[in-house]
Amino acid sequence: MKSFSLHIATPERLVLSQEVVSVSIPTKDGQITVLPGHIPLITNVVNGEIVAKTAHDVLPMGVLGGFAKITQDGVTILADFAEHVHEMSEDVVQKAQAKAAELAAMKETLSKEDFEHFEAELERSLMRVKVASKWKNMDAAVAKYNQSKQ
Repeated sequence: MKSFSLHIATPERLVLSQEVVSVSIPTKDGQITVLPGHIPLITNVVNGEIVAKTAHDVLPMGVLGGFAKITQDGVTILADFAEHVHEMSEDVVQKAQAKAAELAAMKETLSKEDFEHFEAELERSLMRVKVASKWKNMDAAVAKYNQSKQ
């Protein structure tokens, strides 16, 4: 099975560097899926989820903005923020929900600079909740299906 290199980086860290067989990326023009041999492309990445697939695993990640560079050799994504779904523990998701509610309650009293920070934190919190909830439910459904086959 053909594969290509996928690198996802944020200003803080390298989130993923791995050989994959496909990757789906949210762009301003819609979701695109990259397979080996994809035509070269540079595109904006919008808030959503990146789903990379290896020969044996699915690697879902949440992402907030950035750019993707697709070449014959691989894909490099420079994201404002990205986090693997397995880093989104129940505790992290609950804290994100609480933080979103707290920030929403304070938004009327914030300065312009504080509001921009609030908006970024809110987007990050909501992305964590959305992506973690989706994949948690999918993991449970897959586990239940696998148990029924035994």
